[in-house]
Amino acid sequence: MIYYEKALNRIFKPIVMSLTLVAISYLAACSSATVGDENASVERNYTYPSARMSSTVDDFHGTKVPDPYDWMSDHENEEVIAWVDAQNALTRKFIDSSSSKEKLKTRYSELYDYTKYSAPSKIGGRYFYRKNEGLQNQSVIYVQESLDGESRIVLDPNKLSEDGTVSISPTQYSPDGKYLAYGASKSGSDWKEIFIRNIDSGENFEEVLKHSKFSGIAWDTKSQGFYYNRFPDPSTVEPGQESYNSKVYYHKLGTSQSEDPLVYERTDKPEYGFWPFSTDDGKYLMLWVSHGAASNNRIYYREMDSDGDFIRLLDEADAEYYPVGTIGTQLYLQTNKDATRRKIISIDLTNPAPEQWKTVIPEGDDVIARSVLVNDHFVVSYMHDAHYLIKMYNLEGNLIKTFELPMIGSVNLIDAHQFDKEFFLTFESFLYPSSIYRYDFNTDSLELFRKPEIDFDFGMYVTKQVFVTSKDSTQVPLFITHKKDIVLDGNNPTLLYAYGGFNVSITPRFSTSRLMWLENGGVYASAVLRGGGEYGEEWHEAGKLGNKQNVFDDFIASGKWLIDNGYTNSSRLAIEGASNGGLLVAATMLQQPKLFGAVVCRVPVTDMLRYHKWTAGRYWTDEYGNAEEDAEHFKYLYEYSPLHNVVRGETYPPILITTADTDDRVVPRHAKKFAATLQAADAGINPILLRVEKKAGHGAGKPTSKIIEEQSDIYAFLHKVFGME
Repeated sequence: MIYYEKALNRIFKPIVMSLTLVAISYLAACSSATVGDENASVERNYTYPSARMSSTVDDFHGTKVPDPYDWMSDHENEEVIAWVDAQNALTRKFIDSSSSKEKLKTRYSELYDYTKYSAPSKIGGRYFYRKNEGLQNQSVIYVQESLDGESRIVLDPNKLSEDGTVSISPTQYSPDGKYLAYGASKSGSDWKEIFIRNIDSGENFEEVLKHSKFSGIAWDTKSQGFYYNRFPDPSTVEPGQESYNSKVYYHKLGTSQSEDPLVYERTDKPEYGFWPFSTDDGKYLMLWVSHGAASNNRIYYREMDSDGDFIRLLDEADAEYYPVGTIGTQLYLQTNKDATRRKIISIDLTNPAPEQWKTVIPEGDDVIARSVLVNDHFVVSYMHDAHYLIKMYNLEGNLIKTFELPMIGSVNLIDAHQFDKEFFLTFESFLYPSSIYRYDFNTDSLELFRKPEIDFDFGMYVTKQVFVTSKDSTQVPLFITHKKDIVLDGNNPTLLYAYGGFNVSITPRFSTSRLMWLENGGVYASAVLRGGGEYGEEWHEAGKLGNKQNVFDDFIASGKWLIDNGYTNSSRLAIEGASNGGLLVAATMLQQPKLFGAVVCRVPVTDMLRYHKWTAGRYWTDEYGNAEEDAEHFKYLYEYSPLHNVVRGETYPPILITTADTDDRVVPRHAKKFAATLQAADAGINPILLRVEKKAGHGAGKPTSKIIEEQSDIYAFLHKVFGME
């Protein structure tokens, strides 16, 4: 079984300037000088901290493109710090003036304060899981000797920092259940240090492994050490090359990292990433080989604990290949090779020629989301119109049973090992908090294992799914949640969310912050856009590279459908997206500024011409393209790049742009430059606000205290803009 855990963290260097003094000095210097003469007769409601404009210009295939705010890239620069502090002060003034702010924060804290569990994982005869008592900043890792046994703490991340900004990911237990190797990251960084803990003594080994990012950990069969991937020491490479030349090493317990032998590298392919994992039978060490964020991958392997060369089993990167399990020399994989909605195949490692591959579970009408091999059965989750189905097959691929789920929703995880007699899954939906179910092969029963209790009357609300016709007649699924007694008078405050990219599937998910919105009469809508994986690779391809405009068209059509069908109107329709979704709402707002009444643009990608030059951006060129290397890519990226499509004098809807100072996934310069550009060009009628979180990253691992503060700020912004106070 493969375990994926992408961490989002970077080591934070404290910024120690006075917020108050800097903010006062900059706010005093604010003026409307950046607004063009054509707006001289328009009364300004908002003025913004001044932002110096440089003369930097880049040449893209003969087109000169200015980059006036390139100086904002240095987050340690005093000028940048002062400007950010002034922006934060302006944002705080607006949000804190909302009479709903404290009420929302209090209510969100109440809703969030419930016990949260992860599904248990059985390793070495023990059950490991995470638990959060409610408002703990980080979830605590526990172990039990049996399902009904007494629990004890393995690791409490809350003790690793005073403010809860150290998070744990990935975690990998030794086969005998005696040791835990875990990655610790600070302030939301993708970079992490790997520690090893003796579970019985509760003590860590002395060694600390550094320079890891997007790390895999594969223990050897004797639990004496593990394989892991890391990058070179950043001090030994040129700036911008820190995330190249991934290598696999072996670490023996109790030794220094400097003694770790190199296991694998590709000096001819510095852009390749290697992610080691072991098969459940312990027979093979495998490498997941990636090239950026491309869906297609490679698989290499060798026998575990051997010194032999890795066999490049699948080396064409012609499809997705997800190993499911091995029985003897039979390797079972989930793939979209000649099956855009995926199938399960078997490869005999002694005779791996493609013409010898066998299809075990063929492609169907629904998309296979994930599959595991457990107790000689395949447990397979499918996506049907962007919600989940669960089925079980025998080794011959015959359907054994279809499981009943509580409602339309999402199966968040199937956690099992190949030789278990049970498996766990978590189920959730918009109105169904994430709950754990356990299937017992001995009794052939799927039963509720744990379900949280939340102070909310779910029976007063309803979710339904509709299909929206996009610009080119494509049918786009849209989930809508609201009070049962809603009046379709076209005046309901409505929040429309989407993502639309990277083969990521947006299915019904539970969120306590959305409950606040619903309680206050809001409508919540989640659109399933092209670019995602909900209908397989064709759906993904239809929203990437030169097809990205399809994603924006789908989102625009979803907003218009909500208006046309009486849910809301343009002045009461807000849109929200994060990361690639932040790009989505930024681009859509610029294309249709009159369609929306508010925009929440979180950790966005906005400079589509230069994104690939910064940190993780190099991984995304398969999805977006590369304006620097390809003239055709430049043409379509320039057409929608938010940073380059702001129109001077246009009145844009109120917008809250959020980022974090140590986000090394989508660097904060995207949000800063976009905010500065909007503020300089805008007519000053509606607020354009920038919120820069301190000591935080892209999102994962964010402590509960920061989550509550950020979400209450977002909803206070919407309440104030929509007059919901």
